[in-house]
Amino acid sequence: MRILLTISLILFYGSIYAQQPALKLALLKYNGGGDWYSNPTALPNLAKYCNKNLHTNIDRDYATVDVGSAELFNYSFVHMTGHGNVVFSDAEADNLRTYLIAGGFLHIDDNYGMDPFVRVAMKKVFPELEWAELPFTHDIYHKTFTFDKGLPKIHKHDGKPPQGFALIWEGRVVCYYTFECDLGDGWEDQEVHNDTEEVRTKALQMGANIIQFAFEQ
Repeated sequence: MRILLTISLILFYGSIYAQQPALKLALLKYNGGGDWYSNPTALPNLAKYCNKNLHTNIDRDYATVDVGSAELFNYSFVHMTGHGNVVFSDAEADNLRTYLIAGGFLHIDDNYGMDPFVRVAMKKVFPELEWAELPFTHDIYHKTFTFDKGLPKIHKHDGKPPQGFALIWEGRVVCYYTFECDLGDGWEDQEVHNDTEEVRTKALQMGANIIQFAFEQ
C-alpha cells in the first residue's frame, strides 16, 4: 500500500545528479470558497531551499491538483493552505483517503481562519482518527534541522503557541497540520510579508524537515 511513497523516496534521493527535476510538489485545490491558492511563491522557494540544503532534486514549478482528481496519485507530497472554508464531497474525501493510505502525504498549513473548517473536512476523510499533537521530541522536529521547542512561530495569528498535529494511520503520519504557525507565509518571497531573514530561515528549515520526514518515515 506504500508503493507511491517508496517510488518517490527513490526519486527524492536517487536522482540528485539528474539534469531534470525528479520530483514535483503539489498544491491541493478544494471547494468551499477558501483561498486554496494562497502563498504562490511558497512552494517554489521551499523546493529551492531543499535542493540547496538537502541536496534533493525537486521541481520549483509545483502542480495544482483537485482533491477529487486521479491526478492526486501522481504526487507524493501535497500541500494545503488557505484562510477560510473547506468542503470535501463524499467522493473527494474517499479519493483523499485512498491517496493517503496508499502512501501519500498531506501537509496542511492554516494561513489563519481555516482551522474549524479543515478539521470537519478531514474528519470526513478519516472519521475513525483523532488529531494527535506531536511532542517536541518527535522525529519531524529533529531531521536535518533541530527544533527542540517544536514549530517556529512565524506570524502572530491569535498569539497562541504554534502546534503541530498529525493524523496517524497504522503507525504512519499521513497528514501533518501546522496551526498558529503560518509556515507558508515564511516560505514566501521576502517582500510579500516583510519577514526578517531569521524568521524566513526558520520557516524554510521546518519546511525542509517536513519534506524530509514525509519521505523517510
